[in-house]
Amino acid sequence: MSPRRQPAPAPDLPGYTVERLLGSGGFADVYLYSQRMPQRQVAIKVLTHEATRDQPREQFAAEANLMAQLSTHSSIVTIYHADTAADGRPYLVMQYCPLPNLAERVKVRPLGVPEVLGIGVRLAGAVETAHRAGIVHRDIKPANILTTEYGRPALTDFGIAGLTGADESGGVSIPWAPPEAVEGQSAGVAGDVYSLAATLYTLLAGRSPFSRPGGPNSRLDFTLRIKRDPVPPIGRTDVPASLEQLLARAMAKSPAARPASALELARALQVVEQELRLAMTDIEVPDTSWLSPAAPSPDDSDEGRTVVRAVTEVDPTGAPPPPPPADDEPHTVLRPVRDGWEPEDLTESTRSRRAVATDADDAAPERRRPGRRWVVAGAAAAVVVVGGIVVAGQLRGEEEPEPAPTSTIGTVVLPDVVPSPVDLSGERVNDSQVEFTWTAPDVPGEVTYSWVRTDGNKVGESQPVDEPPLALESSGRVCVEVRTITEQGMVSAEPAEACVE
Repeated sequence: MSPRRQPAPAPDLPGYTVERLLGSGGFADVYLYSQRMPQRQVAIKVLTHEATRDQPREQFAAEANLMAQLSTHSSIVTIYHADTAADGRPYLVMQYCPLPNLAERVKVRPLGVPEVLGIGVRLAGAVETAHRAGIVHRDIKPANILTTEYGRPALTDFGIAGLTGADESGGVSIPWAPPEAVEGQSAGVAGDVYSLAATLYTLLAGRSPFSRPGGPNSRLDFTLRIKRDPVPPIGRTDVPASLEQLLARAMAKSPAARPASALELARALQVVEQELRLAMTDIEVPDTSWLSPAAPSPDDSDEGRTVVRAVTEVDPTGAPPPPPPADDEPHTVLRPVRDGWEPEDLTESTRSRRAVATDADDAAPERRRPGRRWVVAGAAAAVVVVGGIVVAGQLRGEEEPEPAPTSTIGTVVLPDVVPSPVDLSGERVNDSQVEFTWTAPDVPGEVTYSWVRTDGNKVGESQPVDEPPLALESSGRVCVEVRTITEQGMVSAEPAEACVE
């Protein structure tokens, strides 16, 4: 095995001040910089000179353009700027995600089922957004999922991404790669679905799907198991069978046997959330249906339609209303909803919620709400008309009908503000070691923590820690910040701080 490449010195970039190295890969280094205008911290990925010789700058520019197309999504790392440094190295200015990535978090312990489901739905929405833009990621894995300061997952590293119709499979990370990719074939949309499912499996199991504790786990071992072996059980009693079956189906050997899209996988994960009586996570995908509103169908007849005429005032004296307008005047039509029909501008999140509600109605028809559902054209007019009808009913002495009872779904209670660790303090154990301790805050469920040194030493990203104490090697002054992370992935906005001389 060749020795690990040493990171190159950070370039001097106009408008930015370097703070420290965040990480290094085979072809690039990532540094934390302070941007001077506007003031903020950013992560800057700098390509190595060797990479520019092996693969021209066009590939780096392609990554910047790909991510820029997608980075408005809340679960995709935002790209701010791309350029070339004075020494000839291309660089990419990105959103800084200070909390540990998912690969670092799972090293501490596996994640809870509710958090993994929420992460899965959000990432599936991000992957679906990329696919709708014609882009496949091809390297989805825990290390490529960063964590924002708000505890949200953010997909990054589109360095080997390509168009959905491309033939080349590019480099892959074997433990999370689908069978077709490890065989050197092109892995498209179905490959991303597989890798996302393998990533969720890893978050639950604490290991990649075909990793064996104690080994052997060579590249050849992984390749043979991925191609031949069934997906092994996760081995946790709190993981429902429906989730295990879903992940196994999404990692099927045949691409055709997997969910047809990342959106289908997201909806299936939402069903598991509902099964566990959890709050359902929204699926965020772009909705462009409003750009081309559908024309009315010539086959639609006027049979059974309700016509909403111009609004008239109700005279409390009982005087008759003015005559209705002529038939050729503009009017708004409310049509009954046909079974199986949905408006084209319905968002994916709303469509998913409606599907779950429909299933619940089918299972318990006695709780179905009375009356017909209507699609409203001209919403403002309809609201005014309904208000007029209610007023008219009250004037006639009619009582307003009570709303039909609705079923409730259990939810996970999330605190408005996640508190910081309590009573953080440190002491020197000996000449070369200090130890910090603290008390867990009053938060429902189990919590973990992340910490970072703030005494000026150049260290990496904030690191996860399961529980106190936190022992650090240092003979000088040590300052740390510690934040709380809840089971649902929420992070304390304000850290606890302490120093030891």
